[in-house]
Parts: sequence; structure tokens; C-alpha cells
Amino acid sequence: MFDRLKAYLDSIRARDPAPRSRWEILLYPGVWALFFHRIAHWLYEAKLYFPARFVNHFSRFLTAIDIHPGAEIGKNFFIDHGFTVIGETAQIGDNVTIYQNVTLGGTNPTNGVGGKRHPTLEDNVIIGSGAQIIGPITVGERARVGASAVVVEDVPAGATMVGFKARSTLVPAEEWIKEFIPYGMTPECEDAEGNRIDCIEKLEGELSALRAELESLKAAQQPKSLPPRSGTDD
Repeated sequence: MFDRLKAYLDSIRARDPAPRSRWEILLYPGVWALFFHRIAHWLYEAKLYFPARFVNHFSRFLTAIDIHPGAEIGKNFFIDHGFTVIGETAQIGDNVTIYQNVTLGGTNPTNGVGGKRHPTLEDNVIIGSGAQIIGPITVGERARVGASAVVVEDVPAGATMVGFKARSTLVPAEEWIKEFIPYGMTPECEDAEGNRIDCIEKLEGELSALRAELESLKAAQQPKSLPPRSGTDD
């Protein structure tokens, strides 16, 4: 047991130059969040859902890290700093590093099928601070996700993802205020059966059309140049 703990603390020290000893690492909120999650996950698998949630909430109070008891986490997982959220069906491999303010979030479950809603991070993945990994996607082994990136599609092994895909959906106010939409997924991003689909290309096409129309209106409003004057003044 102590050998495993030492190996875990050494794995963190290899990724973080700040601590001077293993004792310092024992104060890290990410270490305690993982400790409490191991207990909560054991209770969750035993179908003791309320005690599992109690441990989860107690851990969140102490560490500012919210890991659902159902999440599956491998060896040497390191959360550097806090304010991270990890959803119920998330799966995390070995030697994964996550920095602060990261969300492993879910997609719209309103079609009545819970299933896999959260991401899978394979071994040796690094997630930069503020990144949002959304949906039942897979981030391949050794992949990197840059700070504040928004990832909604599978990431190949060894790839580096940067930037975000957020776009205005141009949904009229009278439409979107009718009901609560879980996870911010609008009807334009779902098919006829309520399943999430990728609508980025559609929105980009609409945006291009609007830009072209705006340019046409600007050109029409430009004053026409006067013809050159002929002759000389008297």
C-alpha cells in the first residue's frame, strides 16, 4: 500500500516542479479529491448511492473538485489545482493530467437513454486549464488539449487540440425561453429522434450567407460617383 502511494506521489512530482517533497504533494487538493473518489466509487459500485454522494459532496466542499462517484479513473491521475468537474460516465486512463477549471461534461439525456454521456480520456492525456471536453467522445492516447479549448469530437492519439467551436445558434428568444434545455443543446443540434448531431457546418454556412448579404447591402448604400465635369468655368 505504501509503495503504491509513494509511486503515485512520485508520478506527480515528475509532472510538477513545485513540490520539494512528497509531504507537500499530500496537501494537494487533487490528491485528496482522488482519495475520496476511490471511496465514493467503491460505494457507488456497491449500489450505496446516497453514501457515495455524501462522500462526493464532502470532497467537493474540501477540495473544490467535483468527481461523480460513477466516474472510472485509472492509475496516477493528477488534477493540478482545482475547480474541475468530472461527470458520471467519464472514463480516465492511466497517467492522465488535468489542470484547473476543466469540465468533462455530458450531452443532452432528454431522449430517455442515459448511457454513455461523458468523455473517455486514454492513457497519458494532458488537458490544459479551462478546457471543456463535452460528450461521449474519446481523447486518444498521449493527446493534448490546450487551455480553454472546447472539444466535442474524437481526438486522435498524439494530437494537440487548440481553440474552440462555439458559434451563435441564432435561435429566436421566443423559441429558446419556452423550456429548459439540458447542457445548452438547442433543437438545431439534434436530429428527429432527439440525438445530438454536429451542426457547426450548418451554422457556418448560415453565417457566411449573412455576411454576403451584409456586404451586398453596404455596396448598395455606397453613393455613386459623379461623372467628370466637362468644359471650363466661366
